[in-house]
Amino acid sequence: MKLSGNTIFITGGTSGIGRALAEALHKLDNQVIISGRRKALLDEVTGANPGMQAIELDMENPASINAVSARLIADFPRLNVLVNNAGVMHIDNAAGAVDEAMLQTTVATNLLGPIRLIAGLVEHLKQQPSATIINVSSVLAFVPMAMSAVYSSTKAALHSYTMSLRWNLSDTSVKVLELSPPWVQTDLLDSKEEPRAMPLQEFIAETIAVLGTDTDEVLVERARMMRANPGPNEYAFVHEFNDILSQPPQ
Repeated sequence: MKLSGNTIFITGGTSGIGRALAEALHKLDNQVIISGRRKALLDEVTGANPGMQAIELDMENPASINAVSARLIADFPRLNVLVNNAGVMHIDNAAGAVDEAMLQTTVATNLLGPIRLIAGLVEHLKQQPSATIINVSSVLAFVPMAMSAVYSSTKAALHSYTMSLRWNLSDTSVKVLELSPPWVQTDLLDSKEEPRAMPLQEFIAETIAVLGTDTDEVLVERARMMRANPGPNEYAFVHEFNDILSQPPQ
């Protein structure tokens, strides 16, 4: 992917990976548009990054996605990069009762929202000389975290959808990438001070470097072992991983 001269729409751009990625791409001479549900947070980010634009978007709401898709096409005709980054993560218990509100929110935001947004923008992206869709999944798509089974499942589903999307767009100008972060120091599960997680700016710097290559999967080094796990014997590492997480940090 070329790293400058793009018009880029990033969902979930008010905090964490989304904001840091938006700011890094903004500094590389791209027109960046971020989205989120809270106008005050959008204003804070754009205020700190003159020239960046923002649009309110509720990823759980199909009508909001349709309206924002139409507005993006009208207001930013050179839009050529979509980054599906918005996501929510909650602790759950797959061996007990499910919280219906949590289930609906997580599936709608992490899976249905990206699918709907792609559908709203893909015909426009096909008309661009060069375009990119980046779906942000997670290493938990490949090694699920049992205490967040619903989140892990949505990321596994997004990985599967991304592979189908890549095949379907293989004869077009649209390249499909998957960004699978490891554990990063963000607000997700209050991980900003988590010593076992990757520092956010270190993650962003390595991610930008990989984005600039000709790759379909954007993986930092810390993500590679978990990405490589799926296969006939994958449960052994899944079991070990979750046993480790169940212990208090040393």
